[in-house]
Amino acid sequence: MRIESSSGSAPGRVVIAISIGLVIVIWSVNFVAAKIGLRSLPTLTMASFRVVFAGVVMIPAYLLCSRLGTFAESAETRRRGFTLRDLWIFLYLGFFGVAVNQFCFTAALRLTSVSHASVIVGMGPIYTLALAVLLRLEKATLRKATGMAIAFAGIAVMASENGLSAHSPSLLGDAITLAGSVGFAIYLVLGKQVAGKYDALTMTAFSHFAGALIVLPLAIRQAAALGPVQSWFAIPWSAWASLSYMAIFSSAVAYILYYWLLRYLEASQLAAFSYLLPVLATILGITWLGEKGSWGQVLGGLLAFGGVYWTESARTSAARTTVAS
Repeated sequence: MRIESSSGSAPGRVVIAISIGLVIVIWSVNFVAAKIGLRSLPTLTMASFRVVFAGVVMIPAYLLCSRLGTFAESAETRRRGFTLRDLWIFLYLGFFGVAVNQFCFTAALRLTSVSHASVIVGMGPIYTLALAVLLRLEKATLRKATGMAIAFAGIAVMASENGLSAHSPSLLGDAITLAGSVGFAIYLVLGKQVAGKYDALTMTAFSHFAGALIVLPLAIRQAAALGPVQSWFAIPWSAWASLSYMAIFSSAVAYILYYWLLRYLEASQLAAFSYLLPVLATILGITWLGEKGSWGQVLGGLLAFGGVYWTESARTSAARTTVAS
């Protein structure tokens, strides 16, 4: 594990471990928070409010971290400032990485279980690899293709748990979750192409600002649909607490912690810990929400993450070979 940085002394292993654990816990609880909020708020309201609120919360987070120097702003950005091209980049990154990803994630949990959604989200490296191959940013190999096939077989097993039907709410929810995860994979692939121009904080914060602006018209419409102020007070506090948690912790706090960790860990090392997310999220779904587990979910999850591991180990081996040569 690499724990070193060119800017100041690096934190100890205990601090790193606690930070990783905190990110995993925050994102695992996020699934439960969405479920609780959706009990009282309409789907479009919950999803649009979450995106807009996250963008608002990112404003003080960005200003605070910039002032404290948590992330070093790129020299190029400081020198030339922002241009119309920069705004366009943030707009499409915000569309895929925030508007599509977070909106679909929230809306899908109305229709599917925490266990299904967490496994589909946890297969992020597979979607990113598929897009990288399609865009010819990475070469396809037999091992990678096999891993992808195994992973998607796991998703198919989970989807067929209650029988495959075009009218199955769970199948529709799984499809929406998949769409959101693919949106985030597009964000990662497109973001990697411009990562040299911006520091991580600027890229994350301005993507959230753009995503919030994209969804704002829908959020305003949904706010009007809720009716007078009395109707807002009639909504249980648990729904507002869930919405606040998703915007403050799952978006601002977790994203900033995640990119802070990337200063001291390789991306592959940090991604390996994310395999714990579906396990913890499923446990929380069963204990807090009363969801029922099944052997189909276990088999599908094992296949999915077996495929992810097989694929990622192939990519890591290829990267090491490239470096060595």
